[in-house]
Amino acid sequence: MATVRKLVVEVVEAVSLSPKDGQGTSSPYVVANFHGQRKRTRTAVKDLCPRWKEVLEFVVRSPDSYGNALEIDVLHDKAHGPTTRNNFLGRVRLSSSQFVWKGEEALIYYTLRGKGWFSWVQGDLGLKIYYTVELPPPPPPLPQPPAEEPKPAEADAPQPPPPESAEQPQPPPDGAEAAGTTSEATPPAEGEKPGEEAPNKDVPPPAPPSTENAPPDVETTAEAKPPETAEANPEDSQVPPPSPAPSRTSKETEMDAASQWVPPPSPAPSRTSTETEMDATSQWVPPPPLAAASVSRTASQVKFAGMNSYHPPPPRQPMTRTYTMDSLDSMVMEKERSSFDLVEKMHYLFVRVVKARHLPTNGSPVVKIVVSGDHVMSKPARKSASTAFFEWDQTFAFGRDAPGESSAILEVSVWDPPSADVAGHKFFGGICFDAAEILLRDPPDSPLAPQWYRLEGGGVNYADLMLATWIGTQADESFPDAWKTDTAGDVNARAKVYQSPKLWYLRATVIEAQGVLPSTPGAALRDTSFQIKAQLGFQMQKTKVSVAHDGSPSWNEDLLFVAAEPFGDNLIFTIENRLPRGPVEIGRAPVPLMAIERRVDDRQVASQWFTFMDGETNMFKGRVHLRLCFDGGYHLMDEAAHVCSDYRPTARQLWKPPIGMVELGIIGCKHLLPMKTVNGKGSTDAYCVAKYGPKWVRTRTVCDTLDPKWNEQYTWRVYDPCTVLTIGVFDSRGASEPDGPLEAPPPDCRIGKVRIRISTLQANRVYRNLYPLLVLSNTGLKKMGEVEIAIRFARTAPTLDVLHVYSQPLLPLMHHVNPLGVVQQELLRSAAARIMAAHLSRSEPPVKREVVLYMLDADSQAFSMRKVRANWLRIINVLAGLIDVVRWIEDTRGWKNPTATPLVHALLIMLVWFPDLIVPTIAFYVFVIGAWNYRFRGRYPVPHFDPRMSLADTADREELDEEFDQVPSKSPPEVVRVRYDKLRAIGARVQTMLGDLATQGERVQALVTWRDPRATGIFILLCFMVAVILYLVPTKMVAMASGFYYFRHPIFRDRMPAPALNFFRRLPSLSDRMM
Repeated sequence: MATVRKLVVEVVEAVSLSPKDGQGTSSPYVVANFHGQRKRTRTAVKDLCPRWKEVLEFVVRSPDSYGNALEIDVLHDKAHGPTTRNNFLGRVRLSSSQFVWKGEEALIYYTLRGKGWFSWVQGDLGLKIYYTVELPPPPPPLPQPPAEEPKPAEADAPQPPPPESAEQPQPPPDGAEAAGTTSEATPPAEGEKPGEEAPNKDVPPPAPPSTENAPPDVETTAEAKPPETAEANPEDSQVPPPSPAPSRTSKETEMDAASQWVPPPSPAPSRTSTETEMDATSQWVPPPPLAAASVSRTASQVKFAGMNSYHPPPPRQPMTRTYTMDSLDSMVMEKERSSFDLVEKMHYLFVRVVKARHLPTNGSPVVKIVVSGDHVMSKPARKSASTAFFEWDQTFAFGRDAPGESSAILEVSVWDPPSADVAGHKFFGGICFDAAEILLRDPPDSPLAPQWYRLEGGGVNYADLMLATWIGTQADESFPDAWKTDTAGDVNARAKVYQSPKLWYLRATVIEAQGVLPSTPGAALRDTSFQIKAQLGFQMQKTKVSVAHDGSPSWNEDLLFVAAEPFGDNLIFTIENRLPRGPVEIGRAPVPLMAIERRVDDRQVASQWFTFMDGETNMFKGRVHLRLCFDGGYHLMDEAAHVCSDYRPTARQLWKPPIGMVELGIIGCKHLLPMKTVNGKGSTDAYCVAKYGPKWVRTRTVCDTLDPKWNEQYTWRVYDPCTVLTIGVFDSRGASEPDGPLEAPPPDCRIGKVRIRISTLQANRVYRNLYPLLVLSNTGLKKMGEVEIAIRFARTAPTLDVLHVYSQPLLPLMHHVNPLGVVQQELLRSAAARIMAAHLSRSEPPVKREVVLYMLDADSQAFSMRKVRANWLRIINVLAGLIDVVRWIEDTRGWKNPTATPLVHALLIMLVWFPDLIVPTIAFYVFVIGAWNYRFRGRYPVPHFDPRMSLADTADREELDEEFDQVPSKSPPEVVRVRYDKLRAIGARVQTMLGDLATQGERVQALVTWRDPRATGIFILLCFMVAVILYLVPTKMVAMASGFYYFRHPIFRDRMPAPALNFFRRLPSLSDRMM
């Protein structure tokens, strides 16, 4: 049965509204408008902080509704008070693309806005907005006409049966029209005034749905379905929801797929050339098959070119089934099809083996394919019970150097594998093709239809094999799932797109406990120590020890955890009695994560009491007062802050629209080093992993080559240009078996990593470069090869919107309202990296744990003496400009440049007499410096890793051993002792620097603290004299005299230090009191 999608608006409350009734108060009510529908709440009489807690439902009649805005007005009811009109109290206008599905909603307080600049409004409106799906009510039965009494002469005559159309009412075409009819018949809400409900019968039929008005992160793909499938499954032809929730199950998705309806024909909106893509939500598939994708998109953005105009559906034709895939919905997404304009075309010979008939066997025959020295055998066939055909439906892709290569002969043969009764393979026949005559197909060409071929040479009569052969590229839709020669047929070597799990910060505030008794029977409650331990998976945190005198300890502490959707675990609280012999557990209180509220701001959620129970006897052991919530206003860090690829908050309601798209073409690697030994020779099975935001991509594994070629292209949406794209290259240990016995699969070896900052890329420009792959280990820096990538940043937002991003804070608001500590944030980032590694390692094919941790830099915070020296040199480099300025001033003061010194005196006179020119002069000077450096700007984005700046090429062996040593250390005691002594020496120098800095600060304090009475007396007397002089003498004259005195000629100076410096150095400090 078709379902109806609704937009639910829960109007909870308003806070601090403006008084409008002339008596210092207001009687507000709320009016909501969405897609021609108007609903209102009841009136809260004389209340500036009203609480409605009412639910307003709006029917989503067509996909075009998702492009509309929801407008909510708060008005004062003129029926209460001396006013004669409905005074305006504020307005909230929201885009429907911000709304989420039921289960993700959260109470959000929106600031009320005025109609114009001079509108006096104030206050906030608390709302919960989400989509939901409901079954429409059954249509009412049509009234039956009254039966006519037969005449006496005709009473015995047989009555003809009434027509079927009179007895069975015709249902509406689908659920959407039924929903529209139901909405018209719905009476107005309580307190609703006449004329506020828009007439639904006058609403024109909706225009054909388009992808332009779909919510963000929602695009459509199309796949042709045969007519018999569409007729057998009518629900499959419906359009899925525009923005399904990330945590939805497959059952919910199937329900959503049946909730859309096809509108009647209407004129299609005009389209531009860049929007000529298939509108999958309203298209029927005409006889020509689907065209291949022509632009690069993510799995959530795949569209089809050339079919954007609306075509009325012909009668009794199968409708195109559409699949909506959001970038946050599916956990593992298939590789997208694109035009691959950033990479090179790789030609393959495709052979698709479909089925065979009339084979004289009851076994499972196989197909052997031989071409250009490659021998491939298909999987055993399965016999269809209905058609008696042997089916394979398997595609093979054989690499070719050029599309016109004609030296190969394609041989396809069918064999019956040996069984227990028959020894050896039985040959049924084969087919030969000349590779020069095979059709060349390049998307957007239509797929090649398979044909029947007669098997020859095997002595079997009338045996046929259905197959298709063509020459295509990696843009072919059959390429991702095909058997490929460069991957050696490894099923785990396919290219895949992965989705990071949606992570939340779980905040648990432990307030107090009551009714807790000591673990020792008969022990007194006085000075009993209690502690709360909270555990979520592998994460465990403890509160401070609280000493209770009456069995009611209090803590009021916040504990933060990282939780991943879907929430299936329990947060377990354990109360312990701290005794001298160790902690003793008293009771446990499990809390299911599904019952915890979500919030997106810093409002206080309601606290609850939970009961402690004994795990063995299930007895009452007390209760604990907790405040639990999921904080969706934070960005959950899984990467280091300086190389983060995404700064959006967890709650989807707070996301802003994307500003562009970054396209990455992974071309290949050159001159890789052998990573293992296979059959006595060096080998490398390389694959590439790229990560940006929540989306991970993994190329196919190219086996046994030192110059792999991938030529794969991927795209990501960009929400902030100040983010970093990470690309890593690894060697797969599962593709081939190295020499020597192995009990467990070894971890994949890292070959290198490259980072590219999006803000360094110019818009709509392709950067194609070779980047060195560098690996730093305890043996030193090693170049493992080079990776060739092409990248392009395509800006989709207006230029002013992109520039406006630079004025916004990098992290969401909650990081500034309630910031997290540095140490706490690093612990949470480590937990998030572990959760993400465990999630991606369970995918198929998996992204192994060591790969995820290397891409996220989970071990980047380890101590390294090399990094200490490199950071010190970075500070010196930053201060180099200031040091150069000081040196230039000293040279000018020393009259080393006789031409520059008089010019500086002239500049000093101009700035003193015209002080308004100081700031413009400095700004113009900075402008000149920036314009001059424009000539030396980088033409190409440089690699993120700089060996010279990192001191990786000059680090000695001992420092590298210390950097890569584990914690706790596994080095010999002698080595650890040497490291400790070296660290003590460095610490002594740092200690001296800190002491000198403290001494200078204490001397400044000693100027007015009378620690040295004579020095303080001299200083305050000089200050009094300066104040008198500045009162009597104009400031410009004092500044002029001071400047000329400072730049005086060296013959008028003394070589001894200045008296003021001598005076400052004689001031006392507290260093003489240090022990």
